[in-house]
Amino acid sequence: MDILLIAGLWLDGSAWDDVASELTALGHRPVALTLPGQGDGDSAATLDDQRTAVVAAVDAAPGRPLVVGHSAAAGLAWLAADARPEKVAKTVLIGGFPAADGSAYADLFPIEDGVMPFPGWGPFEGPDAADLDAEARQRLATAAVPVPEAVARGTVRLRDERRFDVPVLLVCPEFTPAQAKEWIAGGESPELARVRDLAYADLDSGHWPMTTRPRELARLLAEAAERGQEAVTPPGDR
Repeated sequence: MDILLIAGLWLDGSAWDDVASELTALGHRPVALTLPGQGDGDSAATLDDQRTAVVAAVDAAPGRPLVVGHSAAAGLAWLAADARPEKVAKTVLIGGFPAADGSAYADLFPIEDGVMPFPGWGPFEGPDAADLDAEARQRLATAAVPVPEAVARGTVRLRDERRFDVPVLLVCPEFTPAQAKEWIAGGESPELARVRDLAYADLDSGHWPMTTRPRELARLLAEAAERGQEAVTPPGDR
């Protein structure tokens, strides 16, 4: 199966290198996307440009791909499901929740000179970055690409109710499935609350498991592709 890999804020497609090599060894066809404005030098890119790039990758897949979105890019994976509900086999959301219709995509940190730069590790101290050693932190920070303002502050537009028929696997790295269920039940993710086939997978890591747990993450994604939604649903608590 084609597995489309969309990294979160500040990351380009190379963030998936270790996961992609594992997926290839497991017999899948990983496609790691470098989004407009996040690795191609286009600081004027918009959220619509990124959505268009993801949908084009879905359309280019020979079959029905698995679409994987990390962190804020859970929203891009969900936009793909909205745009192509008949084409996307399943979405996997890693450590992130899709933004609701009409909300900003990822207006999370200050904008400087038209871009949202990586804010340093201060905002991520705690469970997010607990498993990153000094070398990994330095590597991620050095490679970080500022996100164009028109991406971060772009307005999410969701149009097709059939997106709720697309199965979703929510991978829980720095939080537990039990916590995610509580948040969704409490109204913090109105989109996921309406998904008809929603499963959870526990992955004991921080917010960047493609860096710290690439083999385990790749196996989880392969299992999601091969065995179907129910087979990768773990217990609700660690």
